[in-house]
Amino acid sequence: MVLFHLVWDLDLYGSVPTGLATHPAWIAFGRTLAATFMALVGVGLVLAHRRGFRIRGFAKRVFAIAVAALTVTGATFLFVPDAFVYFGILHAIVVASLLGALLLGLDSASLAQLGIFVILAGIMSSFDAFNAPWLAWIGFSSSAPPSLDFVPVFPWFGVTLLGMSAAKQGAVHALERTFRKFRKAHFVRRLCQAGRHSLAIYLAHQPVILGAIELARILEL
Repeated sequence: MVLFHLVWDLDLYGSVPTGLATHPAWIAFGRTLAATFMALVGVGLVLAHRRGFRIRGFAKRVFAIAVAALTVTGATFLFVPDAFVYFGILHAIVVASLLGALLLGLDSASLAQLGIFVILAGIMSSFDAFNAPWLAWIGFSSSAPPSLDFVPVFPWFGVTLLGMSAAKQGAVHALERTFRKFRKAHFVRRLCQAGRHSLAIYLAHQPVILGAIELARILEL
């Protein structure tokens, strides 16, 4: 994510080959990152509540992400009003968390089927009536308003459902067993620490990158 935005910001300042940030391969990389985020929402839901729904922890997490999402909306509206983030990845995570929590009782196969349906419906369906910003976030718009980050419920919630399905199948535990021997490695421990503060990193990385680029320009580095 940090690498994706770094290249995007450098492209904005003309410090990388023109068009690199908008190249189809780079856009696909960004969408892969978004899919990873949304899938991990589903995985996290299943793992966090496998011994019963923990309403207090769930509410605290969703509230923190919702506040962060509103912060992103406010900041981007202030600096980029023509393309502010009205429903980006954080907004999508909040909605996916709420909807996913309601579906925790479904089995793996049902979650997978529903996930595929949501993805296909989001990809294949578009209606002019959903083009307004207050409806476009659902995912059925034929031409959504411009935004720096747009992750509508359809099809992206489907990826969360697939993540929930994979977690219920035990795929996560199998992966954990595979990489258990690497847990004590210094690099892996650092990654784990970063993972525990992913929201803070998400909120801070863009101001840090843009500030560093602007400082480099001032110092003519």
